[in-house]
Amino acid sequence: MKIYKSLLFFVLISFSIAGCKTIKLEPVEILTFKQKIEKLFPNAEVTKMELTDHFTKAFQIVLDEPLDHKNPEAGTFKHYVYLSHINEEKPTVIVTEGYNAVPRTYELTKIFKGNQVQVEYRFYGKSRPDSIQWQYLKNDQAIEDYHKLVTKLKRLYTGKWISTGISKGGETVLIYKSKYPWDVEVAVPYVAPLINTQEDPKTEAHIKTVGSDKCREKITNFQRQALIKRDSMLIEIFKYAKEKEMTFTELSIDEALEYAVLEFPFSFWQWGGSCDDIPNETASAKDIFDYINKIVGISFYNDKTYYDLLPSYYQHMTELGYYGFDTTSVKDLIEVVDKPTNLRFAPKNVDLTYNPNYIKEVRDFVENQGKKILYIYGEYDTWGACAPNPKPHVDALKMVLKEGSHSTRIKHFSKEDQQRIYDKLQNWLGYSVTIYPLEN
Repeated sequence: MKIYKSLLFFVLISFSIAGCKTIKLEPVEILTFKQKIEKLFPNAEVTKMELTDHFTKAFQIVLDEPLDHKNPEAGTFKHYVYLSHINEEKPTVIVTEGYNAVPRTYELTKIFKGNQVQVEYRFYGKSRPDSIQWQYLKNDQAIEDYHKLVTKLKRLYTGKWISTGISKGGETVLIYKSKYPWDVEVAVPYVAPLINTQEDPKTEAHIKTVGSDKCREKITNFQRQALIKRDSMLIEIFKYAKEKEMTFTELSIDEALEYAVLEFPFSFWQWGGSCDDIPNETASAKDIFDYINKIVGISFYNDKTYYDLLPSYYQHMTELGYYGFDTTSVKDLIEVVDKPTNLRFAPKNVDLTYNPNYIKEVRDFVENQGKKILYIYGEYDTWGACAPNPKPHVDALKMVLKEGSHSTRIKHFSKEDQQRIYDKLQNWLGYSVTIYPLEN
């Protein structure tokens, strides 16, 4: 009996001693959301931005992006990303801008009320180095920018991922999808061309057939009037340039006028011009200038825009392709631009060798294998002539708005067509994702 009592006493003492020991626990690290971003991107500059729409947090992230993802020794550039946050488990929309990025909420983000990652294209806007090393302005380098960014952010955002972009940004969506098909569940390019040649004739064919014969004839007459009244038009351009403090040294005012006239049919159909608004033969030079300025924009040819768009023309002339100019209807009135070409706007003393296979490979992928891609186009948009056409066996949806322009968005479709779009997105993303129909 004594032995049992002694044993019981020993056990009680042992428990008492153990209970008095201090057990050292690892500290629990509680990070703010900003600190989570900084942990993902330790060398980035992260600053708060003003909140808009449904977001609860918003940050500007400036990354030290590699110039060459295959060669870290090449150096870095400052790359601007805008992150708008609502919830880590909500869908995340990555916006692949084609040019500079102006922070705003995209249509698709509103449809999901999700997170948004808006990425400026390398070497545009704030992400443009003081001196551009053109060999690093390649689409594959840009796609690596997006892939590495998404890969890191997926550690934080666990919901479904959707990519979207408009025009050149939409083209980037398709290129990204062809290179990394599984980075996002769904891709939604808006008015995105895939151009087959350096200056694709499909756009010229579109201009000759879109709309009515009467409207196309009116466009031709307008072009001719602008050049017949050349002297008065040049005076109007000079006055406008002086008022807006524009300079024309890269292109002369004469050259700007002729390129604007040649550009007019493309821009007219691209942006949904109204045939009823085109000035007739009796219009003054001021009226003609005002309208061509509205549709094309003479500022497109001034020194600042020329400088800003050098990266764009470099990309178009080397990998993306572009459109050409048809001089047939005004050839007898051309005095300065003998052989019009968009190479005129590309950087000088730079290798502009065109790669004819780059976009063809992208087109082949999206048309034959590009699943879960929602294409949005406008019927009259000139760039629609270069749109891909997914094969019947591919689970994709191409929506073309009747008489729509380059400004076509989901909100412009009928309620029935919008519902068709929502149903397809729901089918692709599953019912764990909530869709919020747009309010027109």
